[in-house]
Amino acid sequence: MYSSVVPFKNQRYDVLKKECRENKKLFEDSEFPCTNTSLWYRNPLPGRVEWKRPGEISEHPQLFVEGISSHDLNQGDVGNCWFVAACSCLALKPELWQKVIPDWKEQEWNPKDPEHYAGIFHFRFWIFGQWTDVVVDDRLPTINGKLIYCHSKSNNEFWSALLEKAYAKLSGCYESLSGGNTGDAVMDFSGAVNEPVNLETGNYRSDPKAREKLFSDLLAVYERGGIISCSIVASAHEREHRLVNGLVKGHAYSVTAVKNVRLGHGLLAYFKNDTIPLIRMRNPWGKHEWNGAWSDSSEEWQKIGNMERKNLGITVQDDGEFWMSFDDWCQNFTDADVCRLMNTSLLSVQKTWHETAHFGSWTKHSDPLKNRCGGCMNHRQTFLQNPQYVLDVSEEEEELLISLEQRDMKIHRPQGAGENLTIGFAILKVELNRKYRMHDIITQQLVATSTYINARSVFMRKILSEGRYVIIPSTFRPDVPGEFMLRIFTDEDPDCRELVLDQPRIHCWSSFLGYPQLVSQIYVHGAEGLQNQDRSADPYVIISCEGNSVQSRVQKDTLEPLFDVRAVFYRKKPRKPITIQVWNSNAVKDQFMGLVELPASLKDSADPQKLKLSRGTGQTAGEMLGTVSLRVVTSRELTAI
Repeated sequence: MYSSVVPFKNQRYDVLKKECRENKKLFEDSEFPCTNTSLWYRNPLPGRVEWKRPGEISEHPQLFVEGISSHDLNQGDVGNCWFVAACSCLALKPELWQKVIPDWKEQEWNPKDPEHYAGIFHFRFWIFGQWTDVVVDDRLPTINGKLIYCHSKSNNEFWSALLEKAYAKLSGCYESLSGGNTGDAVMDFSGAVNEPVNLETGNYRSDPKAREKLFSDLLAVYERGGIISCSIVASAHEREHRLVNGLVKGHAYSVTAVKNVRLGHGLLAYFKNDTIPLIRMRNPWGKHEWNGAWSDSSEEWQKIGNMERKNLGITVQDDGEFWMSFDDWCQNFTDADVCRLMNTSLLSVQKTWHETAHFGSWTKHSDPLKNRCGGCMNHRQTFLQNPQYVLDVSEEEEELLISLEQRDMKIHRPQGAGENLTIGFAILKVELNRKYRMHDIITQQLVATSTYINARSVFMRKILSEGRYVIIPSTFRPDVPGEFMLRIFTDEDPDCRELVLDQPRIHCWSSFLGYPQLVSQIYVHGAEGLQNQDRSADPYVIISCEGNSVQSRVQKDTLEPLFDVRAVFYRKKPRKPITIQVWNSNAVKDQFMGLVELPASLKDSADPQKLKLSRGTGQTAGEMLGTVSLRVVTSRELTAI
């Protein structure tokens, strides 16, 4: 999925580079000119800016010096530690950075063939579900001959500065990168799914079991190639304030390792198998480290054998990278972004996911049936006007990963906009045969609601039981337009599709065959007192109406089953009864256990009613085979529509 690459602003790298070489000139990007508009929109830089090519900054410029490393990067004079932290994480993943920096060998300076160089580079970002190729020239902003923004430790290495320029071009200008989220940048580098974790409200500081579970999850994410970052929440005046323990508030750190480290020395350590959970991080500034337990020169490292220390690559220098115990990490940091690289390959020994993606929009319209901008569930009159997506869970239980994402708004910052919409979604369990849009929320079962937040993405992990569900993405307030991408990851194909039609279509033969006059929603909760010649049964229920039927899953070894099955029927003949049959599943032949016919005169009920099961036609007077509890709701919404 998302395999094709589109050129940003229709600039094609190969074509532009060929033109430059034929004309023997270096590329100058007219779409991102060397002017103040590419630098800032509100806060001018303190000094005279000169745009210089790498050859004017260093005698022997290179894209990479001795390969790519998370230690290459240092943050510049724009507040984009979040982006630099993401770059540090990217540098650790060859399979990712080689996709973000394509043709990197071809793009490298070649002193043996100087005429091949054309002053043009290109980088790729995953933007709203699409790999996008961004072209830039190599002119970089400097003050007093030094790079203003992101730069490498080696003054002749330029991959980070050029990558940052391409990202600034996507965002409108460099200043638009001031303030952001590391998880968002990682998504743009990889197409990963970002799960924010609040370390303060998740009981990780007080509950050892919750903390152990979190470490296990992070270790699995790290070992499967995922990317993790963290920060300490700060008020406006506290940002980038250095604490006594060396950590910096309001500052993004990249997590570069998650390990269970073996304690002890020599063979005894292997036999005892005592371990401690540690986590390693890097400050994008390239300096200022944690100075508590397990810091570079702390005495705790004496508990670790020489071989283990060598494997961990412990260095005692202020390079911005340091270790902490996981307990201290949970106590000191407040937020983490956990970016999972979802494995959707069919040829893999690791867990694979089936990905479903839908692109949609919240659009305003005066007609309620055409409006798709209804706000959250607080606005019950309009909530169901939002887009609706139906999916099926076929297993008894299945874990779903759901990500709702909106377009990056940073490019609108120079115009005084650029704030994310407050978005979220709700999951409702609906009738097994639901295929038209919902218009009444009272009869549906709310399963879960995500948080509503003004973030690029909202994520939820949820275990759902077998059945049919509808996911409704929305903005928090009604009448707020926007675009979204809904991604759902499941074990099996959930056949997820958008519900578009409000009701059955009218055809030329509808006047002869009849058109639905009434909507009936049936909810069979369970049964009790079932009679069977054996002491137990494997019952299931079938709900039938006018030739259509819905069947529940089989309940094993019980005479008190909980069916929890819903059905909706668009009825042409409201006087014809709805039939509920209970059967016992059998390998040879299923056994009939009783039925109920719902007469047209049955009143709607918001609460389950108990009705007697009989054998049907010719039943013995007073004979009862058990009871079923059900709720029936009829609606004239078709005629209202």
